[in-house]
This record gives sequence, structure tokens and C-alpha cells, in this order.
Amino acid sequence: MTRTVRILGLGIAGVVLLAIGLGAWRGATSPLAGKGAVVDGLMIAEVVLAAALILLGSIVEGFGHGLSLGTRWPYTRNLITLLLRGDAEAAHRVLATAVGLTAVALGLLHPGYLSFVGLGLILATALFGMGTLYVLAGRAPAVVHGIHGVLAYLVFLNYLVGLSKPGIHLAAYLDHTFVLHSVLFAILLGGMVTGQRGFGRPIEPFLIPGRGAQWMFVAHGFAALLVIGTLGWLSPVYPVAFALALTQAAVGFFLFHAVNLKPKSPGAIVAFHQAMALLLTTSIVLGWQ
Repeated sequence: MTRTVRILGLGIAGVVLLAIGLGAWRGATSPLAGKGAVVDGLMIAEVVLAAALILLGSIVEGFGHGLSLGTRWPYTRNLITLLLRGDAEAAHRVLATAVGLTAVALGLLHPGYLSFVGLGLILATALFGMGTLYVLAGRAPAVVHGIHGVLAYLVFLNYLVGLSKPGIHLAAYLDHTFVLHSVLFAILLGGMVTGQRGFGRPIEPFLIPGRGAQWMFVAHGFAALLVIGTLGWLSPVYPVAFALALTQAAVGFFLFHAVNLKPKSPGAIVAFHQAMALLLTTSIVLGWQ
């Protein structure tokens, strides 16, 4: 458990505490009363917890904890002990449980489209999360890893859209906001790059792609260019998102070199890459100018 892992772990713990604090604040200051105020608080908490879960997943990848529990899923007998010892994968599963329980509470208190879609997406994300273990172990195709990443972002988007645009369903929002299609496609291929290279293996430098991971990296690069092109075309509407997309592309090249230098644990740049993707997605939904 290195100093960097401790710092990142404390950062994620801070985000979780922020989720709880924001939820309590939103519930206490909500213009709604009773159950409505509780739902308001749970909604903002779920958005932050879903983002924290995605970030924690990137720490699992960045520091080589992906198979620290083997392919056992979802729990082991000593899960809490491993969590306290600093195992990022154990923390990821505990936080995923918190996201699921919050979604269940929202479903019970506020049944409807948003709550049921959220529960369905969380269940699907969990099942594909189990599949990612088999991808890393070389027993499942890379697309499983990519779909898991897209589903995790759809969970985040479901509650973020519900919180910031009440009354608009996720499917309708995605249908209208086509710029997110390119972002989700890039996320899909980014997850497939990780799945294709496998656990602890480099992509390796290349001029002409020769291996599956290299071809997938090229495809991911074209998807990133599609995001930049789309946001560039719409830059008057999404100026912050366009700037973030340009920065994210540069970070992606640094990540490529980090994966080749230390394939088992490329480090904190994986978490930074994912944080940029979260900021990019958030900036589109919230319309940051």
C-alpha cells in the first residue's frame, strides 16, 4: 500500500463523505417536506457515490488490484479486513453495495422511471462487473469490460439527469443529446482496450498495429477524435467540454506510455484519465460555459 494509494484512498473516502454531507444538506434545505426531502438528499448522494465508484474502479486498474480477490464475486469472508488493509478492489465492492442500497431506497421512496431504470442499470453493471474479472483472467471477451464501463456511466448519468433536469427521462435525454453518443462510444472502446490487453500486459509501442490491443487502441483513438470533432463543432454550446476533450486526448497518450512502462500498475494517471472523463460528461449535462 504505497503513499499514492493512501492519498487516493483518502480522496475517495472524502468523496464518499462529501456524498453523505451533500445528501444531508440537500435533504435539510429542500423546499419539499418529509419523504420528498429525503428523496432529494438521496438523489444528490447517489450522483456523487456513482462518480466515486467509477473513480475507485480506475484506482483498482491503476494499481493492479483487479484480480486481488481472484474471480470470487461479489464478496469474500474477509472483505472488510481487506478493505481496512487498503485493497482497492474490496473497497470498490463495498462502495458498489452502497450505491445499490441507495438506489433501492430511492426505488422504495420514489418509485418511477428514474428509480427503476437506475436499479436495472446497477444490476446490469454489477453482473458485467463480475464479467470483467473473467476478462482480466483471459476467460471472457474484451467487450464485456467495455460494456461494464458504459453501464457505470449510464448509472451516473441516470441520476445526474434526474437531479439536474427533473421530469426528463434518461432515454429521451440521450436521444436528444447526441454529443453523448460519441462520449459513450469512446468509453466503450476505452474499456475494451483494457480488456484486450489483459491483466498486467502492455500494449507495446507500435507504428503499425499488430496485436488485438494495438488495434483496439487505434479504434479508441479514432473514437476520441470523434468526441473532439463533435464538441469542436458544438463548441459555442459546450466550450468547457471541448477544452476537457482536448486535454483528455493528451492524457490518453501519457496513459498509453504509463501502461507500457508499468503494465501491472500504471499508477494514478488512470484515475486522472477517468476523472477527466467524468468532468467531461458532467460538463455536457450541466451545460458548463
